[in-house]
Amino acid sequence: MRRLDAIRAIHPELEHSAVVTIMGAVAAELQSIGHRPNFFYLQHAMGLASSVGLGLAISRPELPVVVLDGDGSLLMNLGGLTTLARYRPRNLVHVVFDNESLLSVGGFPTATSTGSDLAAIARGAGVPRTATVGTLEEFRAAFLAAQDAGELTTLVAKVEAVGPAAYVTDLTLLENRFQFARHLKERLRKE
Repeated sequence: MRRLDAIRAIHPELEHSAVVTIMGAVAAELQSIGHRPNFFYLQHAMGLASSVGLGLAISRPELPVVVLDGDGSLLMNLGGLTTLARYRPRNLVHVVFDNESLLSVGGFPTATSTGSDLAAIARGAGVPRTATVGTLEEFRAAFLAAQDAGELTTLVAKVEAVGPAAYVTDLTLLENRFQFARHLKERLRKE
């Protein structure tokens, strides 16, 4: 399964969620499908997407939060899984695209290329719902089930180690930050 196809398969479901992506290929591919003001591309902060998503989920429990992460990013901040499990926000779905490499910074292999199981690590940390999927159909079904479950979920999607030609978005970092903040404020006023 290609990550771009997986993101495309859930893109319509992201409309009503606050979405936080990690830097690089995930951010660039999400934006290439179609940017929305509820998307926050966390550039230059590898390993922190789940932490930012956790903060959002705790501060806005009425708001569905989706984190689009990568295996290299998650491995840089494994302690984030124990913090997620401690707080267990029911409104957070943590998707980890596992291509077994640090694709955005040269393609170096990650620990998952030699057998580390990120779903098992998340489960061991105390995340109540975890799954690993390897096909587009399994991914979409598992993502929809996670959104409906109302329980913290880490969903590991095994994807090919391919990505876009460029790993940056064309939206400036500052404008993305302000646009995302405006979106959250407007949504709060409407509720």
